[in-house]
Amino acid sequence: MTRVFGDPVDVWVTDGRPVRFVWRGRLYTVRRVLEHWVTTRDWWREQQPDEEPAGEREFWRVEATPDTEIGVYELRHDTATGDWMLSRVWD
Repeated sequence: MTRVFGDPVDVWVTDGRPVRFVWRGRLYTVRRVLEHWVTTRDWWREQQPDEEPAGEREFWRVEATPDTEIGVYELRHDTATGDWMLSRVWD
Protein backbone atom coordinates (compact mmCIF):
# COMPACT_ATOMS: atom_id res chain seq x y z
CA MET A 1 0.00 0.00 0.00
CA THR A 2 1.21 3.53 -0.80
CA ARG A 3 0.74 6.54 1.41
CA VAL A 4 1.17 10.03 -0.05
CA PHE A 5 2.86 12.75 1.96
CA GLY A 6 4.25 16.19 1.27
CA ASP A 7 6.48 16.50 4.28
CA PRO A 8 9.70 18.49 4.10
CA VAL A 9 12.82 16.45 4.86
CA ASP A 10 16.49 17.22 5.43
CA VAL A 11 18.63 15.18 3.03
CA TRP A 12 22.36 14.47 2.95
CA VAL A 13 23.74 13.84 -0.53
CA THR A 14 26.98 12.15 -1.58
CA ASP A 15 28.07 12.01 -5.22
CA GLY A 16 24.70 13.47 -6.24
CA ARG A 17 22.65 10.74 -4.49
CA PRO A 18 20.71 10.87 -1.23
CA VAL A 19 22.43 8.86 1.51
CA ARG A 20 20.47 9.94 4.63
CA PHE A 21 17.36 11.91 5.45
CA VAL A 22 15.49 13.08 8.52
CA TRP A 23 11.72 12.65 8.49
CA ARG A 24 9.58 13.51 11.50
CA GLY A 25 12.61 13.65 13.77
CA ARG A 26 14.04 10.25 12.76
CA LEU A 27 17.26 9.69 10.82
CA TYR A 28 16.95 7.25 7.91
CA THR A 29 19.91 5.67 6.12
CA VAL A 30 19.49 4.95 2.41
CA ARG A 31 20.43 1.33 1.72
CA ARG A 32 19.76 1.28 -2.01
CA VAL A 33 18.48 3.54 -4.80
CA LEU A 34 15.66 1.74 -6.62
CA GLU A 35 14.77 4.40 -9.20
CA HIS A 36 15.76 7.93 -10.16
CA TRP A 37 14.01 10.21 -12.66
CA VAL A 38 13.71 13.90 -13.51
CA THR A 39 10.60 15.86 -14.52
CA THR A 40 10.03 19.43 -15.60
CA ARG A 41 7.83 21.44 -13.25
CA ASP A 42 4.33 22.31 -14.47
CA TRP A 43 4.99 26.06 -14.50
CA TRP A 44 1.84 26.72 -16.55
CA ARG A 45 -0.34 25.40 -13.69
CA GLU A 46 1.16 27.67 -11.02
CA GLN A 47 -0.94 30.58 -9.78
CA GLN A 48 1.86 33.13 -10.09
CA PRO A 49 4.66 31.55 -12.12
CA ASP A 50 6.84 34.68 -12.01
CA GLU A 51 7.31 34.40 -8.24
CA GLU A 52 8.95 31.00 -8.24
CA PRO A 53 11.59 30.00 -10.81
CA ALA A 54 10.69 27.11 -13.10
CA GLY A 55 12.98 24.14 -12.95
CA GLU A 56 13.25 20.43 -12.69
CA ARG A 57 12.20 18.04 -9.98
CA GLU A 58 14.29 14.99 -9.23
CA PHE A 59 12.64 11.92 -7.76
CA TRP A 60 14.51 9.23 -5.87
CA ARG A 61 12.80 5.98 -4.85
CA VAL A 62 14.99 4.43 -2.18
CA GLU A 63 15.13 1.63 0.33
CA ALA A 64 15.93 3.17 3.69
CA THR A 65 15.80 2.35 7.37
CA PRO A 66 15.85 4.17 10.69
CA ASP A 67 16.84 0.93 12.46
CA THR A 68 16.48 -2.66 11.24
CA GLU A 69 13.15 -2.42 9.38
CA ILE A 70 13.64 -1.41 5.73
CA GLY A 71 10.97 0.58 3.89
CA VAL A 72 10.58 2.16 0.46
CA TYR A 73 10.45 5.96 0.29
CA GLU A 74 10.13 8.45 -2.53
CA LEU A 75 12.10 11.67 -2.10
CA ARG A 76 11.52 14.72 -4.30
CA HIS A 77 14.12 17.41 -4.86
CA ASP A 78 13.12 20.76 -6.37
CA THR A 79 16.29 21.88 -8.17
CA ALA A 80 15.14 25.53 -8.45
CA THR A 81 14.64 26.01 -4.69
CA GLY A 82 16.84 23.22 -3.30
CA ASP A 83 13.91 21.91 -1.20
CA TRP A 84 13.43 18.20 -0.47
CA MET A 85 10.12 16.49 0.32
CA LEU A 86 9.03 12.99 1.18
CA SER A 87 6.41 12.22 -1.49
CA ARG A 88 5.40 8.61 -0.82
CA VAL A 89 5.96 5.67 1.49
CA TRP A 90 5.28 2.03 0.61
CA ASP A 91 4.23 -0.44 3.30
